[in-house]
Formats: sequence, C-alpha cells, structure tokens
Amino acid sequence: MADISRHLVGLLLGAEQDWPRAFEEILRRVGDIHTADGTTHTFSSDRLRIAPFDLMDPVRPGLVIDRLAHWYYHPREWLKKAALIDGTYLLNSPFTFQSMEKHSAYCAMLRLGLKVPRTVLVPYKNPVDNDRWAFTSQTYNDPFDLDAIAEDLGYPLYMKPFDGGAWRGVSRIENAEQLHAAYDDSGQMLMHLQATVDYDHFARALSIGPETMVMDFRPELPMHERYQVNHGFLSPSTGAEVVTVSRVVNAFFGWEFNSAEMLVAGTEVYPIDYANACPDVALTSLHYYFPWAITALVRWSVYCLVTERRVKADLSMESYFDVADDASLGYDEKMERYRRLADGHFETDRYWDWCAEYLPDLEARVLDWVDSADFDAMLVETVRTTYPAQEHERFVAHFRGLVQMWVRERR
Repeated sequence: MADISRHLVGLLLGAEQDWPRAFEEILRRVGDIHTADGTTHTFSSDRLRIAPFDLMDPVRPGLVIDRLAHWYYHPREWLKKAALIDGTYLLNSPFTFQSMEKHSAYCAMLRLGLKVPRTVLVPYKNPVDNDRWAFTSQTYNDPFDLDAIAEDLGYPLYMKPFDGGAWRGVSRIENAEQLHAAYDDSGQMLMHLQATVDYDHFARALSIGPETMVMDFRPELPMHERYQVNHGFLSPSTGAEVVTVSRVVNAFFGWEFNSAEMLVAGTEVYPIDYANACPDVALTSLHYYFPWAITALVRWSVYCLVTERRVKADLSMESYFDVADDASLGYDEKMERYRRLADGHFETDRYWDWCAEYLPDLEARVLDWVDSADFDAMLVETVRTTYPAQEHERFVAHFRGLVQMWVRERR
C-alpha cells in the first residue's frame, strides 16, 4: 500500500476574506501529488484561531502563511514557538521581520551597493515614555538643525517611519513649512528623511518564493487604480534588475512573501521600500494580477511541503558581503552574482522543474476557475463588503473587466 503524506497549510489571518477563499479553492484544485518514491501527497488548509498555548503544544500545520503577526503579538510568539520547537515552515519568519525592519533593510542593501536614495534618521519629535528620557536627552542628545538636513537632502523629500507600516505616517515634503508640520505630527514615531529622485516609473515587485511579478504602480491614485496593467513599461534589462533587487532582498533576509518598491529613472533603479511583512494581495487592488499571486502562493507552499524544504536558522549574509567587498566587480557584475545567490537560496531551477513535473496543468485549472460563476460571485461579494452600496455596480464592472482581460489573454 502506498504511503500517504497529509499536508496542512495554516492561514493566520486578520480581516481578509478574498485571497484566503481563492487560496483554498486553488489548493483544492492541486489535487493529490504522487511522487517518485511512491508517496501520495494530499493538501488541506485551515484558518488558524487565536488561543492560549502551552509552549510544548503540538502544531498541526507544516507551513503557515502569516498575515497577522506584524501587528498582533500573541500569534507572533506562537509562530516563533512553532518554528523553534516544531520546525514549522513560515511565510514569513517573524524573527527577521521583527529585527530587520525597513531601517535595517536600507542599511543592508546600501552595504551591497544598491542605489538606495540618501536617508537620514532623526530623533523622536516627542519624548519617549520613559523616566530616564529627560536626563539622557539633556546629557547626550546633540542638538540638530532639521531645516539644514532637509536642505542638504534637497526638496522634495519624504518623511516616513523607520519601521514602515501600510503607508502610516508617510509624507511628501515640498518645503520647510511642510517639513515642520510633518515632524510635529510624527509624535513618538522614529522617522527617516529620504531624498527622492525625478523618476519615470514607480515599480512594485511582488515576490513569492522564486516567482516575481513587476507591476507599474501609481501611488498617487486610489487603491483600485494603483496597479496599472502595463506589460512593457520597463525595458527587459531594467525589468530584470527590478526582479533581481526584489529576489535578492528576500533571499538575503530569508523572506518568502514580500513586495519591493523602486523608482526607475531611465535605466537607473532606486529601491525605496522593500520590507513588507504583509504585502498587498487583495482582489480589489491587484485585480488583473490576483490570479497569478494566489497561484504562486499555492505553488510555493505545495513545493515547500512536498520537498520538505527547511528554513535555515542562520542567514548567509556573509556570502553577499563577499561580493559587495570585491573591488574588481562593477555594479552589474555584483547584481548578477547576487541574483545567482538568491536563485540558489530559492532553488529556482529545481522549483520550476518540479512544477513542470507535478503541477503541469495547475494554471489551466486556475484559469477555468477564474472564468467561472464561482469566482465572479466571490468578486461581487468582495466588492459589496468593501465599497458603499452606491458604488457596487461601478466597481463590479471595473474589477470584472480587468479579471476578464487576464482570462482572455491566457485563453
């Protein structure tokens, strides 16, 4: 009798409903996978609930997709326990996302020679809630001239929290008046001032394991219009560099599921934001790109479970630093070597060979579902729970048209 290996994917969720439903449906369409060793692999998922836990309680899922722990600390500590004691595979690990927030990510990528715009960290505007603050600040905090820092960086510039968080506290600063108003409003948030560049395109790259989608992003527009369906907005070489930056960031920090934002001026790529513990995968924002994103998430989850992939406890940062410190290498050569390291981390070639062997018709199954009444019902329900009643008809037509464009292109 053949061995049966039953795999459970845990979904640690907040308020999201659309992508978990799509994930569950696509995972169901994977069916059973029969590997060469005679094992039959089956897959299911569970929306995890929050409860008190003993540190030695067994953990059922072999893999958990986390969408909650970046702000809700109880499940974050459960994830740490699951990883350390039970060996659970995590998308993403709270260890590096907790310690390597946007500030650390800037520092690391500057160390690798990426073209991060000049960035200055300034002290809190308001005192922190600590009795020792007054003495410490009076004795050791150097006075500084906020206007002089801004003038040195040049206007316009951006003020944003050092640890990020869904565009929280981000301000575009055009002059000294706006600078002081934004700093006054920052309160106890620790802020970066970051120079900007006169860019041609704002690229957002969503990476899931070894898969990356580069999208033309318009941050100034409403959320439902920010992701433009524009396949040729970057040259092949620039697009490849954007993919490399996104993939290298993830491999460097051990992240699995992350989006990276870059400004593109001509052929120059300037990374500005690439630590997103909970990247956007909502149907109402990704629309056209939504089927790819959830299919990639299913593919990578299934691959990790069946191949028994393990997250390394120790990151391999030194291998990247060795490349960074090689004075004989130019920027392009370093990027090529970083990409090779990243592809090795994500087993990119093995992954695509494995998908071709064991998931050859998954995309066709997903296409059939996205073109079905069931998917359309999910789309309508998502719109009705997201927008006011007077806008339902408009947004159903908007998202339905974009999804059907995706279907027609793949038919």
